[in-house]
Amino acid sequence: MRKEIIDVLPIQLFLTIIKLQICFEPHGLTTRKSLFLNILTKMKTKEPQKQPNSRRDFIKKTAIGLATFTIVPRYVLGGQGYLAPSDKLTKAVIGVGGMGRGHFEYEGTQVVAICDVDQNHLKQAAAMLDKGVKTFSDYRELIRLPEVDIVHIATPPHWHGIMAVDAANAGKDIWCEKPMTHTIGEGKRVVEAVKQNGRMFRLNTWFRFKDTFYGMGTTVKPIKKLVDSGMLGWPLKVTVSKHTGYDWKFYWVGKDHLEPQPVPPELDYNAWLGPAPYKPYNAHRVHQTFRGYWDYDGGGLSDMGQHYIDPIQYFLGKDDTNPVSVEVDAPQQHTDAVGIWRRITYTYADGCQIILDGEGKDANVPYIEGPKGKLYPGFKSDIPDLERKLAQFPDPDPEIVEFSESVRTRKKFALNEENGHRSCNIVNIGLAALRLGRSLKFDPVKQEFIDDEAANRLINSVMRAPFSI
Repeated sequence: MRKEIIDVLPIQLFLTIIKLQICFEPHGLTTRKSLFLNILTKMKTKEPQKQPNSRRDFIKKTAIGLATFTIVPRYVLGGQGYLAPSDKLTKAVIGVGGMGRGHFEYEGTQVVAICDVDQNHLKQAAAMLDKGVKTFSDYRELIRLPEVDIVHIATPPHWHGIMAVDAANAGKDIWCEKPMTHTIGEGKRVVEAVKQNGRMFRLNTWFRFKDTFYGMGTTVKPIKKLVDSGMLGWPLKVTVSKHTGYDWKFYWVGKDHLEPQPVPPELDYNAWLGPAPYKPYNAHRVHQTFRGYWDYDGGGLSDMGQHYIDPIQYFLGKDDTNPVSVEVDAPQQHTDAVGIWRRITYTYADGCQIILDGEGKDANVPYIEGPKGKLYPGFKSDIPDLERKLAQFPDPDPEIVEFSESVRTRKKFALNEENGHRSCNIVNIGLAALRLGRSLKFDPVKQEFIDDEAANRLINSVMRAPFSI
């Protein structure tokens, strides 16, 4: 590059302009070089020669202007390996009730936009953030923002699938709350959209890779190591109950008769319903108690199921498949309001089982039982000297467990759209059996029920116009 052009500016300003020209012209080195030369040449030709202080003033004013570019989305910085000048990824949150507001602070990210159909939620959330954060009532406007890297979906589940697909199509990486989707069909569509658009996806349940796994008194890593060692034998039966440390939250039930109420002025109820069937407003349908209604969620099973079941899929090595049958023991469910259940049994093709015990009759049940041994809460076992024996086996393969790393490297997160969809399928298979009140057979390859038209109709919910996925 010509020395006389470089001499125009000090090196710090020179490097800053390099970054900026990459931001605004990310289409190739030749074009970038040409644009950069043009910028500097024009700046030199505009510099007055007869005023000794003008060059200093110009540099000062330019530096002040450049200082405003503190947050630049990662994707405009030339691709893999580049970071924003702030060293943070930009994030937008859709749904800023209690769950959404609790997810503003995450490593390596900064919230730049929020969206909610409840104006009270929006105001409360905005008060927690910088004044420059943009607010929206329509998520479709938010996902079109060029400055957003990651869209975090913290709405009720009946919105998860549509928003995730729309965000992927808009070129955004996605952080989604559990359950991943409201139906099996929506999950399949999310997997397709994420792959087609080359996006990164994180499902927000973390027990397969960090934090103490409920009643087990340990992370999942040593459980995975134990299962892989073969010391328990095969096939295995996993029982999820209050006695093994898992609360099914049966207070998430609906009311079978709701009187219509006036819609609060701060809530756009039609937008809250979105793709769900129209039903008269009642406060029990929305916000904290929506989980008790089939149109939006599926009670305690939908709320906690993916937290509990996803790690089981992982340590059983079932991330690319699903059970072939489900049996339910439950009262007949209401067509609108979710009820309780007593027991749900899933069976895989190789004989492994997952037992969801709602009653908790057996206080001494092991968490995992195999033909060679048992594992109890607190990582206790009937295998003598278990920890010493287990130390001889290799640890599970490492995975990416920080979403910012996944976004920057373009490598899949530990719990992504594919394995997350499979564990969500187990939840939705169980919900279908509960709603129909009977056992079902499932084809994990086709991801559909076998010889049951009524069950297959639940794979894709009917969406209210104009919504589709």
